[in-house]
Amino acid sequence: MFALLTFSEPVTGQFKKNQEIVLRDTLDQALDVSDFIIHAHGFLPVPFFITEPALGGFGGGLGLVFLKRRPNIIYRRHGKEIERPTQPDVTGGGALYTLNNTWAGLIFQSGTWIKAKSKYRIVSGYADINLSFYRTTESDEEHKFEFNLRTIPIFFSLQKHIGPSAWSAGLSYLFLNTNVQLRSQELPTFLQDKEWNSTVSMPGVIVEMDNRDNIFTPDRGKRFRVSTSWSNDLFGSDYDYVNADAFFHAWVPCSPKLIAGFRYEVQQVFGDTPFYMLPYMNLRGVPTARYQGNIFSVTEGEVRWDFVPRWSTVFFGGTGKVYSEWSEFTESDWISSAGAGFRYLIARKFKLRMGLDVAKGPEQWTYYFVVGNAWLR
Repeated sequence: MFALLTFSEPVTGQFKKNQEIVLRDTLDQALDVSDFIIHAHGFLPVPFFITEPALGGFGGGLGLVFLKRRPNIIYRRHGKEIERPTQPDVTGGGALYTLNNTWAGLIFQSGTWIKAKSKYRIVSGYADINLSFYRTTESDEEHKFEFNLRTIPIFFSLQKHIGPSAWSAGLSYLFLNTNVQLRSQELPTFLQDKEWNSTVSMPGVIVEMDNRDNIFTPDRGKRFRVSTSWSNDLFGSDYDYVNADAFFHAWVPCSPKLIAGFRYEVQQVFGDTPFYMLPYMNLRGVPTARYQGNIFSVTEGEVRWDFVPRWSTVFFGGTGKVYSEWSEFTESDWISSAGAGFRYLIARKFKLRMGLDVAKGPEQWTYYFVVGNAWLR
């Protein structure tokens, strides 16, 4: 939802008062919302769909967002001025509801601190989530445990641009106050007493490189990020653990109409980690938290074919593993999924595409509404 409202290129021109906003592109007269996004005054309503199978398979929500354009950041090198494009400030809130009675509300702001040549993000809210977690016993039997998680999240990050380059580095902070209620009859042995009502407090550091030509549906470029965060009683946390996370995304144009994408992600936790914060297999076709462990790693590929100016088809597939120790990598099972979908160029001036993906995982078929690309983070 945040990325939908981020400008990927400067927008010029003035919008006159009482000028009619037409949901058609002036070039080809096709359905297009670029001018509506650019010229909307006040709060902009943004409806969205939730198709996560772990949350009931379907749901929806509405976001109300206010946009404020910011000037480019100016760097001076050897007597020359170098401009770095900035994203607009995005302020708003939203609410969602799904078929398994999960609901949440949140407020957020992201933007650019021009004077400090930095970008920031702040998110907070309340979530009432119904989610299932799975564990395998010593007898090799898998048990499903249903929980209700009521949590208050607060997240903040500040990243300073390293000159006019594609690199940035900074700090982050995550706070979670979570109340856990069991919805199953059997009491799980992995649940600690303190997890019924606990607090996670985690400062962290981030290093990132991003030279994509477009933040929504890139045609070329790379994004690489490494982050580490620490949960400790020194910060007011009930847990003592470390979370290390890294990902690499790349897009390469094979031809003017054929774009190949590649994704690799890895996450590992060390120490006393709450069960709902353990890494899990993150692939289209695999429900959230279905496969968990101390380490998660995944590789995924995608090909997009823009067969006509507005319409595209997408084919994708990926595989990965979840395990407790690196020594268990060869013994753990591969978890794979594949699928296909379509995209429509809904906002040409932002190169924003949206559509539907259908994926088959190890156990079931799932579908996903996608705004931008499926690897937004």
